[in-house]
Amino acid sequence: QVHLVESGGGLVQPGGSLTLSCSASGNIFGGNVMSWYRQGPEKERELVASISTGGVKTYADSVKGRFTISRVDAESTVFLHMTTLKPEDTAVYYCTFRRLSGDTSDHWGQGTQVTVPS
Repeated sequence: QVHLVESGGGLVQPGGSLTLSCSASGNIFGGNVMSWYRQGPEKERELVASISTGGVKTYADSVKGRFTISRVDAESTVFLHMTTLKPEDTAVYYCTFRRLSGDTSDHWGQGTQVTVPS
């Protein structure tokens, strides 16, 4: 079993910055990918950024150049540093964990709210 806990969400003014954290515990050994998804009001859930144990990163076009994903494996933690935030970044942000072999199902955290008022 994998347990994920997100933190760091909140209210931030447009143009501001915020860093989300996700702490993983449980059966998290082996190669994996940790990702951030988000779901805004009346929007589909979308992949924001991913990072593998090998350090390979991917980003949604909408956040490239503004968001940075990183991980500290010794702390089993992944971060999402968000800058130049816009009202359209308002969403619940979810952390996920997926192994690269074996059981490759996604494990989800409970989510953390980020609000950027217009």
